[in-house]
Amino acid sequence: MNSPKVWLITGANSGFGRAISEAATAAGDVVVGTARKPGAETIQLDVTDTAVIPSVVDEVVARHGRIDVLVNNAGRGQVGAAEETTDEELRSLFDVHVFGPAALTRAVLPHMREQGSGAIVQMSSFGGQVSPPGFSAYCATKFALEGFSAALAAEVGPLGIKVLIVEPGAFRTSFSGGGLHESAEIDVYEPTVGPTRRMIKGINGTQPGDPAKAAAAILTALNAEDTPLRLPLGDDAVDGISAHLESVRTELAAWEHLSRSTNFDA
Repeated sequence: MNSPKVWLITGANSGFGRAISEAATAAGDVVVGTARKPGAETIQLDVTDTAVIPSVVDEVVARHGRIDVLVNNAGRGQVGAAEETTDEELRSLFDVHVFGPAALTRAVLPHMREQGSGAIVQMSSFGGQVSPPGFSAYCATKFALEGFSAALAAEVGPLGIKVLIVEPGAFRTSFSGGGLHESAEIDVYEPTVGPTRRMIKGINGTQPGDPAKAAAAILTALNAEDTPLRLPLGDDAVDGISAHLESVRTELAAWEHLSRSTNFDA
């Protein structure tokens, strides 16, 4: 019989974090959650306070002897045109979605390397591949997280450590409600960004994605012998990424001659 896995999950008190915690617990595993406002079964952690991350990881290892799965889930929504987004807003979002997960990843890797096993789950978005108007800041952080994670996967795969990038579409979490931050509006962007603002707020509470089913899919992917690097979740994610990849292929073919014309002459 396999021993229970030990999970460390950030942002575990709501949304995907709570759903993954419940699914892992139901599977018989041990879950340590982190949250900015801890509850009975969580450790207090603001992932932007990277100085305390090593001590949090050490505490979990001291308590349970190992960490088998890290889920970098803490995050929030952000909507606004690129010009509308302040430097403070952009840096703050990168702290939550990139620098926090990077610090946690660095902190758990020595333990996972010593074990010769482990998994790092990066909660991205289908906005990690597709960037609609109004989501420049949000998608910039998810693109960065995905680039970081793709290289990470190649580095740690030979050491027995998996990396799974999860790319959800619209799921019934607080992303479109209390977890959404809006940049101050500039009128000229109403035709391009206005529809995005109205859409993202208008779907709150009616999103098609079920976080419990997302959590089950994540566990299935992690338990597979050949875990994928990227796991889109939801019809909108699959359709959006598929259309994006086709658009990239079409544009690449249309401009291939010019692209290939830039080498020194032989």
